[in-house]
Amino acid sequence: MSDPNIAFYGFTPVPRDPAVLFANHPTASGDSPKQDYFQAEDFPIPESALVNDVTTFVKKELDEQTFNHSNRVYIFGVALTKTHFPHWSYDLETYYLACLLHDIGTAERYLSTTKLSFEFKGAIVARDLLLQLGGVEDQADSVCDAIVRHQDIFVKGGNITMIGQILQLATILDNVGLRANLIHSRLIETTTAAFPRKGWSQYFARVVESELRLKPWCHTSTFEVPNWKEGVESNFARDVRGNSVMKPFD
Repeated sequence: MSDPNIAFYGFTPVPRDPAVLFANHPTASGDSPKQDYFQAEDFPIPESALVNDVTTFVKKELDEQTFNHSNRVYIFGVALTKTHFPHWSYDLETYYLACLLHDIGTAERYLSTTKLSFEFKGAIVARDLLLQLGGVEDQADSVCDAIVRHQDIFVKGGNITMIGQILQLATILDNVGLRANLIHSRLIETTTAAFPRKGWSQYFARVVESELRLKPWCHTSTFEVPNWKEGVESNFARDVRGNSVMKPFD
């Protein structure tokens, strides 16, 4: 892997399964994992013409709750890696673009107008957008790959890109509170103050239920019982609504 773009754009392979990733980890395993005293302001949003253009697009297509979620995912992800994987190296702009666009497939313009699962449609939209805006193809591919796989929570074998793993860890942390003990409570407080949840748990649970209703074959159904059908309570939506970690900030 001599191509420098592999590391720079976050393609470095890491284990997909967090149980493998964190097994006997020096700072993340055990009952009292390390929690660096970070605050939201320690992780400024990357600035570039491309980020500005993508932000404009995202704000036009998505509501404030989803935009804020995307920014929280950026902060939580970068903080988590700085504490527990300080040797990981990846382009922060690329990761931020993946965060901004990871839920673009839930936009009203896309969710009900395609039979594709929202992650797959969103990944296509994101890649096309970045290339149209003059982005580098390897960067667009990294963002696309991370978005496609960001809900592959139950895949145990193999690897995932570094940026893909960070995106998974941070989204599931914000959505259901999983592994919130790997970051400091002060970071959660300041991040939700900077990018308020505004009822995100209830809001996103409804998005989950909406996609299941529209597309019962969708990838989101992997969170559900086999042969899920409309009328059966969604496990994922229930877990999102039951996010006790983020409840004080909703």
